[in-house]
Formats: sequence, C-alpha cells, structure tokens
Amino acid sequence: MAAGVPEGTLIGLCDGQLDDSKHRPTFLTNKVGGRPDWLPDICRPSPRCRCCGAPSVHVVQVYCPLDASPYHRNLHLFACPGPECSGRSESWTVLRSQGLEAPPAATDWCDGADDWGGGEEQGVPEEAPAGGGGSSSARSNIISTLSRAGGLGRSPGPGGEAAACRQLQRLRLQEQQAAPVLRSLFISVVEESDLGGEDEELRRARQLLEEYERREGAAVGGEETYEKPRARHGDAAFSRFLKRISRCPQQILRYCRGGRPLLLSEPPCSPAQTVPACGACGGSRTFELQLMPALVGLLQAADGGGGQVEFGTVLVYTCTASCWGAGSTGALEEACWVQQDPDQHLFR
Repeated sequence: MAAGVPEGTLIGLCDGQLDDSKHRPTFLTNKVGGRPDWLPDICRPSPRCRCCGAPSVHVVQVYCPLDASPYHRNLHLFACPGPECSGRSESWTVLRSQGLEAPPAATDWCDGADDWGGGEEQGVPEEAPAGGGGSSSARSNIISTLSRAGGLGRSPGPGGEAAACRQLQRLRLQEQQAAPVLRSLFISVVEESDLGGEDEELRRARQLLEEYERREGAAVGGEETYEKPRARHGDAAFSRFLKRISRCPQQILRYCRGGRPLLLSEPPCSPAQTVPACGACGGSRTFELQLMPALVGLLQAADGGGGQVEFGTVLVYTCTASCWGAGSTGALEEACWVQQDPDQHLFR
C-alpha cells in the first residue's frame, strides 16, 4: 500500500556495534552490515554484482512498514566490494520483502517511534541471485530438476525433487557463508526537524563549509539565496548538499518516502525520470531513502579484510504501491541510483 504525503525526513545515525554474541537481530532490527535478517517466509537470496559476478556484501537493513498496511516490510541493500565496481549503480541491489507476522511490540518508526529496529511478481527467486553471475553446473542441474517438478514456489514431489531441493539449500548456504560480511552496527533515528544546538560536530561542519566556500568561491547563505552562487566546478547542488547536512554531518541515512532526494551534483536528467517501472506490477516508483557519505567510513569488513564499498550517495526508489501478492516468498528487486562524491575527503 502506498504511503501518504511525507511528513518529514528521518535521519539515520550509527548507534554502536551490534555484537551477535550479545544481541540477536531480527527483521525488525535496523542495521549496517552483518548478514541480512529476512522475514520468516522469505526465501534467502544471495545477490551478485551485475558488473563482475562476485557475491555482494550486505550494506544496510531497514525495517520500514507503511501506514495502514498490514505487512511488515524490509529493504535490504547489497553492493559489490570490488574496487573496480565501486560507485556504479549496476553493482548495487535493493530487495524489498514483506510479510504478515504478529505486530511488533513497539510503535512502527514510520509512525513516529523513537528508534528504528524497534500481475506475476518478478522477485528474486531462491534459485536465482539478483544480478545473476556464475551459477555452477551442479546448481544449474538442481534448478532444472526443480523447474521440471513445477517450480521452487511449489512443494517438491517425492524422491529426486525433494533431494534436489535439499542440495540446493546446502549450496545456497555455502554461497552465503562465502560472501563477504561487513561489521554490524545499530542504526538509530532522529527527526531532521528536531536537530538543533551548536555542538562540536556542528561547529566542525560549519568550519568545513567555510573552507569549501573559500576554495570554490561559492557562498552558501540563507535558504533564499543558496542556489544562486556557482562553484568553480559548476555544480551548486554540492553547496546545497553541504548546507542541508551541516546540522548533522554524521548522518548515514535519510528516509523520506515520497519526498525528494538530496543530490550531490546536478545530473543530466532527474533520477526520477530514469528510474524504471516496478518489475512486478508495472507501476511507478517513488523515492524512499538514500545512503550518505558518512556511512562509507563505517563499512569495514568483519574479518578485517576485503574490499571497500565507495559511493557518494545511493538513492533508493521503490514501488509506489508497494505491491505484494498474498503468499509471496520471493523478495522483489527495487531500483537504485548511485552518485559519486566530488569531495569525499570533506566527510572523513
């Protein structure tokens, strides 16, 4: 069900490390990294990079139910950790999943809670990782066997089909264990309208803003004038970006379904104009959330190794109707659009 008119932007902040030995995250948990926590009836996809075929790393999990909807609802963002794929929209995968479960004890954060965590559907079926790439022959044979039996969405028949299903589950578990894992962090939330007070972070942000103005020759003034100056690189959008986040430069995520994204630079055309229609229902998509530059420095491999996920901002667009069929088990793929950061050093 589509959300109503957006009431304001929610700001996601890092809220400390999530220690799996002390905490048991669920699909209700909003977090950075770790392994995705799927709703109980959702098949567990293993997305791969569309550019190189490598297993994707889980970057962010967001619990985001909609007003007046009976469904729990999650967004999972995955990215390729390879440096050659960094900053490319094709190296990212966004999956939406929904399900009917007992309601959580806390009020949904989309309705004002104080903390996050509290036609034919073309989803990402269990046998086909989003983005494709490099299925083994054994895995293909298993999938073929199940397809002849009537598809993974139905109960496997006796004998070979059941054995093939069990083998596929084992192969998928091996894939998931082989995929890189990022250090897991809690995400907390504040209303952007509640931000205030000139603390040390804000003073530092203002200092960075002044340095930027001196270097680029652009003045970032009041609301009515900040669009007029032109920076030397010809893009006033970055000035607006810095001004908007100056009250909370440590923000790692912005959520405002149906709102407008905060762009790092002016694209040739609006992202909303290039976002494809929903692959499941054919309807339009709407902006829902974006990842912010401050998140990049927090994305560290859990084992201390692995590649680095780099980006400026990642814009996520989801089905306006949030379509979902009763009894569906496959997560649906949504659209994302990545902008690289022209001055990443300002956020470190």
